[in-house]
Amino acid sequence: MVKEGQAAPDFKLQDDQGNWVSLSDFRGEHVVLYFYPKDDTPGCTTEACAFRDQAKEFKTRGIAIVGMSADSVESHKKFKEKFHLTFPLLSDPDKKTLKAYGVWKEKSMYGKKFMGIERTTIIIDEHGNIEKVFPKVKVVGHVKELFDQFSASTVKR
Repeated sequence: MVKEGQAAPDFKLQDDQGNWVSLSDFRGEHVVLYFYPKDDTPGCTTEACAFRDQAKEFKTRGIAIVGMSADSVESHKKFKEKFHLTFPLLSDPDKKTLKAYGVWKEKSMYGKKFMGIERTTIIIDEHGNIEKVFPKVKVVGHVKELFDQFSASTVKR
């Protein structure tokens, strides 16, 4: 897992429209980079919609929202359209970026072990450094937790 204070690993991935997006595209603004397991599943939908519902407030504070999973560009496109999401969803099918951030991990469900994304949110500052890591995110109340973190930092209002 990446650590607070270190440079965030850069990436170049396709978004839900097939456009190439790099972390460096967001230089100069804070980024909430959230990693989620799967498009259109209950927890991931709840999380994405919570970000969508507060997107204007994030923007007002100078904060970009970016979601990322291993799902395909086409899957992201359908998910974004279905739930009217207003921020980019990045596709990392080869899992290089997921591994670089340390969120691709062994998980277990019903006693069965498998590899998957550990729901994690990372705040990246305007210089591209990791400001805060939220591992093992609980979806309900997470957006408020992020706003509380930003209230404690020096993000522009």
